[in-house]
Amino acid sequence: MLLQEKLIDKKIFLASQSPRRQELLKGLGIDFVVIRIESDESFPEELNREEITEFISENKANACGELNPNEILITADTLVWLNNRVLGKPQDAQEAFEMIAEMSDTTHEVFTSVTIKTTEKILTFSETTEITFDKFSEEEINFYIENFKPFDKAGAYGIQDWLGYAKISRINGCYYNVMGLPLRKLYQELLFF
Repeated sequence: MLLQEKLIDKKIFLASQSPRRQELLKGLGIDFVVIRIESDESFPEELNREEITEFISENKANACGELNPNEILITADTLVWLNNRVLGKPQDAQEAFEMIAEMSDTTHEVFTSVTIKTTEKILTFSETTEITFDKFSEEEINFYIENFKPFDKAGAYGIQDWLGYAKISRINGCYYNVMGLPLRKLYQELLFF
């Protein structure tokens, strides 16, 4: 059975303001409504890697409140992991420069966790993608920051724009995961809801 047929009587909510996540979910051919959830995105210090994104994604889902029996909520969180630490969203151009420079000529991991919640169950799963960048010059980093303003992106870059096009030498894993929603896995899991 097609997912679209299975979900015909369901109301899907995507709790994400990310235009990239919204675009990706549309690509699955699913009708959904975007909602805003206020949720604390801090996490316990002892967590690392996908434990962090799982914790934050589940917190977002739990902050939603009550659902009706025919409703499905989808939340997600994405982070970039390099040198045993999180590279979050940069606060300014200087921090963006430092993050991108640190990723130059290295491999980092991108973790996205997705939580699917109904009145009957809650499921959280994670996907990991490894990205290897070529070496960046200072001029390239400055060009990217000035022209693409990556301040709303974990790790200060978007795989779907210039830095991704021009400087990624290898991707190991799901491309869409790096954009913020591991579509193949989400499709598979929604078949069971």
